[in-house]
Amino acid sequence: MEKVIFFGNGPLAEYALTVIRRKCEVIFHARNKEDLDKVCQLKKEFPEAHGILASFGVLIKSDILKLFEPEGILNIHPSLLPAYRGASPIESAILAGDNDFSVSVMKLAEAMDAGPIYYQTTISDLPLEKDTIYRTLAETGAEWICENLTDLPTPVEQDESLATFCGKMDKFMGVLAPETDTAETTFRKIVAYQGYPKPKYTFFGKKCIILGAHILKQGETAVLSFPCADGISVAIDILQPEGRKPMDAKSFINGYRK
Repeated sequence: MEKVIFFGNGPLAEYALTVIRRKCEVIFHARNKEDLDKVCQLKKEFPEAHGILASFGVLIKSDILKLFEPEGILNIHPSLLPAYRGASPIESAILAGDNDFSVSVMKLAEAMDAGPIYYQTTISDLPLEKDTIYRTLAETGAEWICENLTDLPTPVEQDESLATFCGKMDKFMGVLAPETDTAETTFRKIVAYQGYPKPKYTFFGKKCIILGAHILKQGETAVLSFPCADGISVAIDILQPEGRKPMDAKSFINGYRK
């Protein structure tokens, strides 16, 4: 089995690592900046070890990058690079109205997500559900790496003129504004903000995190919903009142409507 030093945190990393562990020998999992000294030590001890990264969130400087030449550290990035470079590619794609989602395997460079591309693919017909998108893209990228790790193609440089960027999600972004947003925009915010920054709305004076929702179809009714700027309503399926456990909309109505 090929030896691997893995870098990563969060759901993208965990899904990718599950695949990699089945097919490679992961000799170390670097989770933070403090782990980088151990990476240097192990790479010198095991020069044949490959580097794979998914959502690490720490700048890796040139001295470590050089240790993994010529193939470099392989970075699983969930977008069709050079689109959506940065910290929130999946969330940004959801918010932008995308229905197809992509993953790229690139050679890590000092410039953010700017390295040459080893592999890219786009997946259609995924449900608009954040965890499913994360899992599918991470597993797709990791599977390709494991299958091609011993015979990588020549990477292709990115077209800098096509680069787009996305920043980190901000905790203040989570408050929903259906009075100014369409139902589609509101629903996509609910999907994109799951986990963090968490989509929030106030019902009957009670602040709630929205955990599940859908756009109401014509003629459909719901026990809990709100109208949006385009006259279409979003139905709330599961929510979590402040300080309470998650519950379905009917239970919330029974407990909080007066």
